[in-house]
Amino acid sequence: MRAQVIFHTALKQVEIGDIELPALRENQVLVATLFSAISPGTESLVYQGRVPSDLPQDNTIPSLKGAFDYPFRYGYALVGYIVGRGRKVDPKWDGRRVFVFHPHQNRIVVALDECLPVPDKLSSEAALFLPNMESALNFVMDAKPVIGDIAGVFGLGVVGLLCTALLSRLSLQQLVALDPLIDRCDRALALGATETLDPNHNERWTSLKTCLFDKPEPNGLDIAFELSGNMNALNRAIEVTGFAGKIIVASWYGTASKPLDLGGHFHRNRIRLISSQVSTIDPRLSGRWNKTRRINLAWSMIEAIKPETLISHRLAFTECATAFQINDQKIEHALQVIFEYPR
Repeated sequence: MRAQVIFHTALKQVEIGDIELPALRENQVLVATLFSAISPGTESLVYQGRVPSDLPQDNTIPSLKGAFDYPFRYGYALVGYIVGRGRKVDPKWDGRRVFVFHPHQNRIVVALDECLPVPDKLSSEAALFLPNMESALNFVMDAKPVIGDIAGVFGLGVVGLLCTALLSRLSLQQLVALDPLIDRCDRALALGATETLDPNHNERWTSLKTCLFDKPEPNGLDIAFELSGNMNALNRAIEVTGFAGKIIVASWYGTASKPLDLGGHFHRNRIRLISSQVSTIDPRLSGRWNKTRRINLAWSMIEAIKPETLISHRLAFTECATAFQINDQKIEHALQVIFEYPR
């Protein structure tokens, strides 16, 4: 049996190709894809060629073992249903909807233990947000917020908005969401931010700094989350983080690293930069938290927050070139672009 796959063939070029699927092994299943989602951040870097070609894609995901040398497949949010199984797979899996961390492909053969059952109460589109929600949860867990904290979220893409929604469920004193795009700021307010602003608007930025620092200590942000993918935002976060404050650096900048301002404010205020990435759990939490527990929490947060409302564009799998261009150029306020596959 053959399958159709989206290949990155050159800088800002994708196309559909055919591959031969392997025969099912005893513990494997055949999944017919319903939807897959383009990662707005990571797949933008990949599409723009801003990752080293010899860098491993992700050694924690079986389908992403290769490097970023053309042509290659990439993607990690796919939802489908099981249409075939190996002889050791229980028949109860027949027709079951599953989420798989896998590149964009219309049919896939994977080990059953790579499949995460989609809860019955969730739509297939909502299930696509599992990686984003898991990431947002990891960033919040790494920040360890406490009651009364003042927090700022820089970058209101999908993960930034989900992070905002999660933080709004905590007893924070103030939750500032920052992004140059007005429609994203409006979404953040709807998800629970107490205020929003464009960090590039000089007057509003100065006003925020005045409000945060023109008061008795402690002042400034207790926690900042840098989720924009732009290192200028990281420098902005340093500016408004207070003494002993934390900055959760969750962006992947690829090859677009820039100098950081680690001058007087950073140095004298003992600001902590914390690298956060969803592939691992903070060792201080891993005694109580494992991947399964975090996935289960992510499913429940998807049900509560309903991230499927963030889908801005739905395109046919065959329109992959247009879809990646929309995601890259943020055409028509693109936020989350997904592929729909024929049944």
